[in-house]
Amino acid sequence: MRIILDAFGGDNAPLEVLRGAQTAVEKDGLSILLTGREEEIRRVAAENGISLDGMEIADAPDVISMNDEPRSILKAHKDCSMAEGLRRLAAGEGDAFVSAGSTGALLMGATFIVKRIKGISRPALGSLLPSDKAPYLLVDCGANADCRPEMLLQFAQMGHIYMTHVLGRSDAKIGLLNIGTEEHKGGSLQLETFALLKDSGLPFIGNVEARDVPAGAADVIVTDGFTGNVLLKAMEGTVSMLMHNLKAIFKTNLLTKLAAAMVLPHMKELKSRLDASKYGGAPVIGVQKPVIKAHGNADAAVIYGALHQAATFVETGAVDAIRAAVTPAKEEE
Repeated sequence: MRIILDAFGGDNAPLEVLRGAQTAVEKDGLSILLTGREEEIRRVAAENGISLDGMEIADAPDVISMNDEPRSILKAHKDCSMAEGLRRLAAGEGDAFVSAGSTGALLMGATFIVKRIKGISRPALGSLLPSDKAPYLLVDCGANADCRPEMLLQFAQMGHIYMTHVLGRSDAKIGLLNIGTEEHKGGSLQLETFALLKDSGLPFIGNVEARDVPAGAADVIVTDGFTGNVLLKAMEGTVSMLMHNLKAIFKTNLLTKLAAAMVLPHMKELKSRLDASKYGGAPVIGVQKPVIKAHGNADAAVIYGALHQAATFVETGAVDAIRAAVTPAKEEE
């Protein structure tokens, strides 16, 4: 299997990207096609003792930054490492694509270079997040700020297929993010979506409030991209604040420092349980080939996780399952 990897995507590229790629080659036997500045890739690899065995390089002179307009991937930055990787994916030169670069640019490129599955109104960005029970998929978490009810129905269908195929969770339950659990709660988007999901044949359990999401209220949480991104960022901030304050408490005095030493293994376990990055990355669901967005500050372990996730995405045939099962959207007005 050949995975295309953006060597210059993310805050720690290319070093951590190359380290993650090396792990994927050695541990999973993957073939990697790196896209980016070839001379710099080879220099960084040589300086850090990274083997490029099992990897090829497609030279791309440009890099699209987090501050660049996402649409610039189609013209102004069409020669960047991300665009080169997406073009090669669309051309069949790889089975999947992974990048830790700009989310907006990746979504734009995946939509207009790799292209949507026919009948899909909008690709969605999913994010696997931890809960008290098991990881759940939040979809959409940032790709589509404005949504129609039929789009959320597709998100639910695609999310359920992804959980079934990639994570082996055929019993995954779907919940609609809302301000209350009652059927009559929410605005017109939530009310109309509820009706569609109720009649969809999917394992829909009803509305889910944000406070119940971390407890594992549902395995797929469906919402529009604006609300989903707000929930995602709020949860990331809450976890960061919680860990920061716990650390400060344990540093208060000698007694608390002794207590910290006693509970340190449990604190490390808690930190690991709350760390979403260990799941690899966020799938762009609804495009013709598997595309994975790794976190912008990804280290080698996260890059490896994203590559492993991409390989599973390919092996399980989730894209074909989405193509066959998702209800085609009506033509947009």
